[in-house]
Amino acid sequence: MKLIFSKYQGTGNDFVMVDNMDGAYNSLSMAQLKFLCDRKLGVGADGLIKLSKKDGFDFEVEYFNADGSQSFCGNGARCSVAFAKAIGLIDHEASFYAIDGAHKAFVDDTNVRLEMLPVAGVEQINEDFLVDTGSPHYIHLVASLKSENIIDYGRLIRYSDRFSEEGVNVNTMARVSDSEISVATYERGVEDETLSCGTGVTACALVFMFVNNQACSELIINTKGGVLKVEAKRNKKEFTDIWLTGPATFVFDGSIEV
Repeated sequence: MKLIFSKYQGTGNDFVMVDNMDGAYNSLSMAQLKFLCDRKLGVGADGLIKLSKKDGFDFEVEYFNADGSQSFCGNGARCSVAFAKAIGLIDHEASFYAIDGAHKAFVDDTNVRLEMLPVAGVEQINEDFLVDTGSPHYIHLVASLKSENIIDYGRLIRYSDRFSEEGVNVNTMARVSDSEISVATYERGVEDETLSCGTGVTACALVFMFVNNQACSELIINTKGGVLKVEAKRNKKEFTDIWLTGPATFVFDGSIEV
């Protein structure tokens, strides 16, 4: 089967994007998904995304990690919105469905602003934190990212007794100022460091609010792949009005036999 795709990246988090609105790629197998994401044998990406039909929405985002597993992906969702605009599904606003529920987003020439779902709270594990922002994230606070090896530390946590079966994404976070942090991420499903992670930087922003007892925040987040922004509000029960904003960039179009 010949597969037509586009490659997109959001602050270094890269994806194979597939227009599946007519259902042409419904039958993609796990082996084919893994092949397409393989950086030596296939196209190469952190994940693959199919845009499919969904009643009541502009489209559905079907996201697959490089190992074929599924979760919600913030940067992938933002790239999906940019891709949807490029292929004429939307103009500047989108309503879409993902594995964690319904989302809306706004897109301009450079950025996509994505609404994240409310988050129930933060679990504290000794001096670290666990937050689910559509995908579970373990947050470890550090003085500087330069002194940390995120791959070694990420594997240590991800394959620990608590998380070995279902996995967890692992983030190290360093404070830059009252309104700016830096984040490094080890992603389950990719099982390696990624240059950026949308759900990860969102989780880190919420932990920053929690630690500093902030009721609302607008944070700049530095990743190795670029800069993102997270806005959120917090009450005693949950985080709401969470928005993730940043670039979603077209890389190239292509086709490949799968």
